[in-house]
Amino acid sequence: MRRRKPSGKGAVRGLEKGTPRRDARGAPFRPERNPAPGQPERGRTDGRYWIYGHHAVRAALANPRRRLSKLLLTAEAEAELVAEVAAARGRLGDRLSVARATREELADRLGREAVHQGIAVEAWPLPSPALDIVLAGASPDATLLVLDQVTDPHNVGAILRSAAAFAAAAVIVTQHHSPPETGSLAKAASGGLEQVPLIRVANLAQALQSLKKAGFWCLGLAAEGADPLASANLSGRIALVLGAEGGGLRRLTREQCDLLVRVPTQTGLVQLNVSNAAAIALYERARDQSGGAGEPDPA
Repeated sequence: MRRRKPSGKGAVRGLEKGTPRRDARGAPFRPERNPAPGQPERGRTDGRYWIYGHHAVRAALANPRRRLSKLLLTAEAEAELVAEVAAARGRLGDRLSVARATREELADRLGREAVHQGIAVEAWPLPSPALDIVLAGASPDATLLVLDQVTDPHNVGAILRSAAAFAAAAVIVTQHHSPPETGSLAKAASGGLEQVPLIRVANLAQALQSLKKAGFWCLGLAAEGADPLASANLSGRIALVLGAEGGGLRRLTREQCDLLVRVPTQTGLVQLNVSNAAAIALYERARDQSGGAGEPDPA
């Protein structure tokens, strides 16, 4: 007769092969695996997720608007971030727990694909600011980026990184058909998520109307644009509107743009990635603001 393996209440614990790993406090380490790098953990309903990587975590620790729960870091990362960790603990007190972890433990928690660099912090998503408040505080030469259903978190993160580099006032996305705030998005943003407001709007066409009422010149980037970007007047308040790869700008979005422009390439067979197009457009805008010089003025 074949013996059945113990199960349910009669199962015998502690007979598994090998010795369970221990966490920094000596307790058995129980990995809480994410479905994908930086996504909210299974069963988590309050929106918390893991931000990982040196630049992203450092920026999160320094952001007074960011609510943080738990910081995990290797001994090497702890030695590099003494001042940042001390400042965050001073700001958050007991609301932030700090524990040492091995790289293996971080990989178990975040997923094997996550390039965590020995550090991760559990955080709540940042609140999305209201569009009218951002518009009311925008400078006379403010730059906005508007993304029409760009769904790839790596692209949105890379665009936030470029927006931070060129001092854009905000990035506007749709509530639907745009990625939520996750670890992979924060990692791609490399700190830009903490610096540039990410505004979510229910209706993009109406949002563009609000931008135009606030004095923004809305330029839609499209491969079939009649004029190259460099020939457009990029002075004053500018909103650069970019569509998803493949589909591009939707019809209603196009109709709300004041002008459709293109980024010229050497061959019509290759289309730029949307984050690359955003970086080029931001640089061209900065170059125009500096009077057409080869280098934009430093901030």
